[in-house]
Amino acid sequence: MDVHDGGPNAPRGPGEPGTAPAESVIEPERAIEPERATEPEQVIEPERAIEPERATEPEQVIEPEQVIEPVLDTRPASDPSAYAPTAPRIPRTPRVPRGPLDPATPRTGVTALGFRYQIVVAVALAVVAVAVCVHIGMVFLHVAPSNTLSKQHGKAIEEWIYPEFEQNWKLFAPNPLQQNIAVQVRAQIDTAEGGVRTTGWYDLSAEDGRAIDGNLLPSHTQQNELRRAWDFFVATHDSDNRPVGLRGSLSETYLRRIVLLRLEREDAVGKGGVVDLVQIRSRTTNVRPPEWSEEKVSDQPSYRVLPWWSVLRDGVEEDVK
Repeated sequence: MDVHDGGPNAPRGPGEPGTAPAESVIEPERAIEPERATEPEQVIEPERAIEPERATEPEQVIEPEQVIEPVLDTRPASDPSAYAPTAPRIPRTPRVPRGPLDPATPRTGVTALGFRYQIVVAVALAVVAVAVCVHIGMVFLHVAPSNTLSKQHGKAIEEWIYPEFEQNWKLFAPNPLQQNIAVQVRAQIDTAEGGVRTTGWYDLSAEDGRAIDGNLLPSHTQQNELRRAWDFFVATHDSDNRPVGLRGSLSETYLRRIVLLRLEREDAVGKGGVVDLVQIRSRTTNVRPPEWSEEKVSDQPSYRVLPWWSVLRDGVEEDVK
């Protein structure tokens, strides 16, 4: 049977009933792709660019005196810089200078004392300053050549200088001292039992020499007190040990006071004893000349013995001749 006879197996047109629909051929370029959800593209503006995360810093604690004050912008709107961001201004805390009366400043020295004590210290310093100026002036007038002022106030100058502050030029003399002089003393003591005891001779100069020997910084008392007292006595007494003028009596009092203090230091009186009389002598020996010198001097000591002096009793001093 011909296919055109319309048999049961003949193909039918698309519009004819009883015919199967023809298969549609899909071309590759016309294939329908699956629909995708279209999202609008996100436009990133330059000023809204996402910055990378920064490490968090601890918050700064602002003290009350460092409160940030806002800065008012007084620039006109026409100024382009008016729209630029401005940093807040932090006010600087003014530093208040601390004076001596500030309780936060610790006081030292004289300022730490009370007002009354400060006055006492000021008066004491003023007195010391005046005394130093007077002493320097007296010493200057003593060593200076004779002038109108020293002649008019010579007695006052001598009373101030002698015997403790006497000045001389023996160190620079053409013939310096060439003798060793030792001052010795002994005492007559009334014992507690009612008897009388005479001590031996105490060599006071030898005691000063032992104190000076090996001492890098000997005191002025050890070096010069006894020696200057004896020189003062010799200069104001004649060969018979009689005082010449008022300075002679002053030198005796000064020398007697020194030897009594030395006897007390040596505990020569003893328990319950009382010093009644004292006697002083000097022992003078010549310094041996050097080996290359042809000078000959005696090596025998010479003594100068003073009379017995009574000790101060009831405010009266009497000498036993």
